[in-house]
Amino acid sequence: MLNQGEADGVADMIRFSDLALARLPDGPVHLAIGMFDGVHRGHRAVIGAAVASARAEAGVGAVLTFSPHPSVLFRPAQPTRLLQTEGEKAAQIAGCGVQVLITQPFTPEFAARSDEEFARWLKQAIPGLRMVYVGENFRFGRGRTGTPATLAVHAAQLGYAVNCVGRVEEGGAPISSTRIRERVEAGDMSSVAELLGRRYSARARVDPGKRIGRTLGFPTLNLAWDPPLRPRLGVYFVRLRAAAGGDWQSAIANYGLRPTVESAVAPRLEVHVLGTCSWGEGDTVEVEWLEFVRPERKFSGLPDLTAQIAADVASARRWFAGREIL
Repeated sequence: MLNQGEADGVADMIRFSDLALARLPDGPVHLAIGMFDGVHRGHRAVIGAAVASARAEAGVGAVLTFSPHPSVLFRPAQPTRLLQTEGEKAAQIAGCGVQVLITQPFTPEFAARSDEEFARWLKQAIPGLRMVYVGENFRFGRGRTGTPATLAVHAAQLGYAVNCVGRVEEGGAPISSTRIRERVEAGDMSSVAELLGRRYSARARVDPGKRIGRTLGFPTLNLAWDPPLRPRLGVYFVRLRAAAGGDWQSAIANYGLRPTVESAVAPRLEVHVLGTCSWGEGDTVEVEWLEFVRPERKFSGLPDLTAQIAADVASARRWFAGREIL
């Protein structure tokens, strides 16, 4: 289910849960195809090319993606942990100017299609299909035998064209969702931001907490956030605002199991606002992760924990002082 911030981001985009159910607006369709987990800079190059060509032809800019991730079908014991939820992905895709988003169920029957059957299926489902945009590492069809080149051959016989968009590089290596996942798990948020083309963020509702931080003199917002791929546990410099937008406020966050005060099995995101906190229980906020500070650890008791929190907060104030974050 989308939270309010995510729903606001996709309000103007038409969404379909199956290509068989899609009824696209009139006009030539320019379609970007891919998993697009993270909607990183490489994905945006593919999606942006489709949107730009659609606008040039007064056509329809659309995206076809898939759910669940193919690894759920092919590696059920070890599926790929995704960078974002379906709602978060939809919001990012909407921000690229896409008019229509189709999320195709990735079922055994769908995976069994040959590459030629896949190409024909696209045209049958979208008669107005004019151009397909894919990344150069795009693979499809039974046994992943289909490539952009084979898709182009089939498409030419069916009356549409294929444009293969080159991979975007950063630091001499291609940007990929796998590379970003590794950086998220390492807590390297500056690198994650470079690869995504935006800061790593979390949108979540403020839930009631145990108010332990308040008793220690450092009240926190307890966020109901459980991402598919969990970042490195620890303390981070962050900033936050209302999910619907507005001014950012500097803050420090702990994402972890809170071993000093409880024996939790699921991490929780707790945020302490450095200034006046404008939010409370029931509000939905957006948190941008700026920099990893230190790993989470268990302290001998509340006095040591309080002293460390005080030191972390003081460090955060120094870090934010005079720093302009765009």
